[in-house]
Amino acid sequence: MKLLETRIQQDGQVLGADVLKVDSFLNHQIDPDLMAALGQAFYDSFKDAPITKILTVESSGIAPALATGMAFHLPVVFARKHKSLTLKDNLYTAEVYSFTKKTTNQISISTKFLSADDTVLIIDDFLANGQAVEGLIDIIGQAGATLAGVGIVIEKTFQKGRKLLDDRHIKVTSLARIQAFEDGQVVFAQD
Repeated sequence: MKLLETRIQQDGQVLGADVLKVDSFLNHQIDPDLMAALGQAFYDSFKDAPITKILTVESSGIAPALATGMAFHLPVVFARKHKSLTLKDNLYTAEVYSFTKKTTNQISISTKFLSADDTVLIIDDFLANGQAVEGLIDIIGQAGATLAGVGIVIEKTFQKGRKLLDDRHIKVTSLARIQAFEDGQVVFAQD
């Protein structure tokens, strides 16, 4: 998606060999017009699937997932990373390691929001090592729901996440695919 690639080039900041900071438009400050375009792109890619729910992990996946839910006119469910007084029973849970935060979180979704009747589209901001998506797939399996596919805003093709999904024959749509970071610049994969 050219619009997203341009925004990454203009406003993204490469930190080291494998981290891209996009907090000015995606995961701290959010550009609503860009989110609407992302949601429409995911809709265009998955519109023929019988999707009933959009699923993501808090917090960075919420904005693109909400935009996708708006394009589909479907509910968005996000897995919580922290339990609260209102979310403690009847949960699907999975362990997810965060590469950027160097922590493992137990994500959870209430059983009342996901069931065997659902066909789910996962939306997330990044695909790197695939841990967040794997955790959501685990939860989808616990619910007996069906996975329609995975929509990723930014994929790092040089990490193993995509291979894990391809090996399972899961449809993946990535709107920007990064091949490498070279001299502080983003190199996009050529499809």
